[in-house]
Amino acid sequence: MSSSTPVFDLKNVLAELIRDGLVARHDAESMYIGTRTRERAEAHPLQLVAEQKWQSAEPVPRPLTIEVLMEWLARKTGLSYYHIDPLKIDAPKVCAMVSHGFATRYKILPVDVNTREVVIATANPYDREWEKQLEHATRLSIRRVVSNPQDIVRYLGEFYSLSRSLKGASKVQTGAGIGVASFEQLVELGKMGSLDANDQHIVTVVDWLLQYAYDQGASDIHLEPRRDSGNVRFRIDGVMHLVHQIPTAVLNAVTNRIKLLSRMDIVEKRRPQDGRIKTRTQSGEEIELRLSTMPTAFGEKLVLRIFNPEVLVKSFRELGFTDDEFATWEKLIAQPNGIILVTGPTGSGKTTTLYTTMRHLAQPEVNVCTVEDPIEMVMPQLNQMQVQQNIGLGFAEGVRTLLRQDPDIIMIGEIRDRETAEMATQAALTGHLVLSSLHTNDAPSAIARLIDIGIPPYMINATLLGVVAQRLVRTLCPHCRKPAPIDELMWQDFVKPWRANLPTTAQAPAGCIECRMTGYKGRTAIYEMLTISPTMRQVISSHTEANAIRRQALRDGMRPLRISGAIKVGQGQTTMEEVAKVTPPAQADDT
Repeated sequence: MSSSTPVFDLKNVLAELIRDGLVARHDAESMYIGTRTRERAEAHPLQLVAEQKWQSAEPVPRPLTIEVLMEWLARKTGLSYYHIDPLKIDAPKVCAMVSHGFATRYKILPVDVNTREVVIATANPYDREWEKQLEHATRLSIRRVVSNPQDIVRYLGEFYSLSRSLKGASKVQTGAGIGVASFEQLVELGKMGSLDANDQHIVTVVDWLLQYAYDQGASDIHLEPRRDSGNVRFRIDGVMHLVHQIPTAVLNAVTNRIKLLSRMDIVEKRRPQDGRIKTRTQSGEEIELRLSTMPTAFGEKLVLRIFNPEVLVKSFRELGFTDDEFATWEKLIAQPNGIILVTGPTGSGKTTTLYTTMRHLAQPEVNVCTVEDPIEMVMPQLNQMQVQQNIGLGFAEGVRTLLRQDPDIIMIGEIRDRETAEMATQAALTGHLVLSSLHTNDAPSAIARLIDIGIPPYMINATLLGVVAQRLVRTLCPHCRKPAPIDELMWQDFVKPWRANLPTTAQAPAGCIECRMTGYKGRTAIYEMLTISPTMRQVISSHTEANAIRRQALRDGMRPLRISGAIKVGQGQTTMEEVAKVTPPAQADDT
């Protein structure tokens, strides 16, 4: 905006956008006439422009989103544009520099502070009335940055609410004679409907923490006690992020609050416990949380795994199946009886694949039953049983019970021992389709593992339909990925000895505000699918080595995990580094 512009309002902003060739004159005039005077005065002018959902008037049009418009404003005023990423902001620390009232009055938000300066986000860089006052109060220099006005309003409420709650909770915990045990008593009083005012601080922190995790797309929340403080970390797209460090006493109180919500024993801190919570987000979506506690050197560690039902409504292709993999999988699960195994390490997406398959198979005309440890997500279409070892109800006993429940399809959470494997094969032999998971590195190793457990090869031949091994890889951010050449020698070694039809270009991560400068956003699965052919049955009967099974599987058309990953690299979905990190290397006999 030119220096002669006296007021930061819609009229002057539209004039500058026309002058810079971003907005057509007739669009601007039409919008200005159609916008009510009161609306123009109250709303941020660029927010009103963004709501029009215009394409820019540039030679190569682009959507005029609020982010694009605020970046334009930052360039006009010679300031930096700052995308507010709450994962990278220490809310209690920055909020201590500026009072909530002052920040609200001038619609500014502190986002960083060090020994020399305070960084302040503003949506109106022409309003500098507050700058000298704040500089005098903090005795630090002020560096202004331009940010999205919607983010400033949102985080003004969230950051200061969190800061007040942590501060209030800390006062309660450090008060004379008040410790963790006393706070537990306060929680119990709240449970009976007589909440102490101090309790509300912890309630606010817990509510904020859960909502924050949903908003950031976290799959796990870790509450970790340390010697001098407590860490709150989120796992996002498989990578851990430190979110906050809070006083250990407050962390203990937060842990107790969450345990109380899940009906766990808040007094018991010496033994591990499991629990679950079902809740709703602010938008009304149902979310399930699975909880696990563990005693550590500095106190009780709590991990919450978040199960989002939205994942289960995705199609197989959205999970990562290619067309030919989906055709193979569809053929397998359409069989009336037999065993299908999904293998891979913890966190490789096995549960999601199994639940998505169960949802696909759970039609009104069939009876689908599961036995799980624990029940990962409650689905109304299924009859789900929880393993309870303390009363002698294990997987094998659960399957034995399900066989008397007239099932058509049985899902066993995991085959861990010979007895469970024998019950699974018996269920398959008696006309049921059985799906289960197994922990092995690849698909051929699953067959060798069954033989090692003690299942005779002839039983495997009679029941096993196929094995699917899988891994999760981070996908490149669609907003910032960039073309990159493939190093031919590295590529050849990466997929050795598969050499046909290799692409010569790929995509590489760049980093932008949408992906928090990581270059990756979201994850997809890569699969290795082994189907049991007549020739394979002969191999299983005469060999127990995984290598012999693997060689035959490759001859039957199985595509190794690394090659499946290489295909996604060639399609621009991920990188060689991501695939190499999670997959076993191609072997010499992969011919």
